[in-house]
This record gives sequence, structure tokens and C-alpha cells, in this order.
Amino acid sequence: QVQLVESGGGLVQAGGSLRLSCTASGNTFGIGAMGWYRQAPGSQRELVALSRRDGTTTYADSVKGRFTISRDNAKTTLSLQMNSLKPEDTGVYYCEADLPYGVTQRKAYWGHGTQVTVSS
Repeated sequence: QVQLVESGGGLVQAGGSLRLSCTASGNTFGIGAMGWYRQAPGSQRELVALSRRDGTTTYADSVKGRFTISRDNAKTTLSLQMNSLKPEDTGVYYCEADLPYGVTQRKAYWGHGTQVTVSS
């Protein structure tokens, strides 16, 4: 069993910064890509940033230049440094990890989410 636990959300004024962290525990052998997603009220969950095991990253256009995703050497702790926050960054931020499931399959595991609120 795998658990993902996020931390670091909160309330911040526009222009401020927050740092989110996510730690994967349990059977994390073979962990692949990890990412941050967010969901605003009334909207679908969307990708914010992705970190692949080979070190490459992908960012949503809306956060490029403001957010930075990083992972530790063990590849099981994921961070998201968020600078120059805007009210439209408000939402619940979820950590996701791609892991083996059974012998040949892979599965996406999700954390419970952490709230980020940016006031104008």
C-alpha cells in the first residue's frame, strides 16, 4: 500500500509565496513520475507541474516562471515552490504518483489534497 501526504498549503496574499511538500510512503519501489494537480471550485482537476523519474519536468503554461517542482534523490518526496501567487492559483492541490500495481500494471495514487488560497 502507498500513501501520499501533502503539506504546506495555506492562505497568502497575492504576490506571496508558498511551498508545498508531498511524501510517498509504503511500497514505493518502482515509483515513476510524480506531479501536482489543482482543482478550483466548479472546475476540473488540472495538471500544475510534473516531475519524471529521468529528471525532466512539465509545467502548465499558467505557472511557468513562477512555480518550481523538485524531488529528492530517493524520488519519494516532491515539492512545489510557488512564487508570485495570483488569486487564480487558489484551489486544492493534490500530489500524484505513478507506481507499479500488480505484476505488469501501473496505477496513479493520490494524496488527500491541501488547500491554497490566494487573496487579492
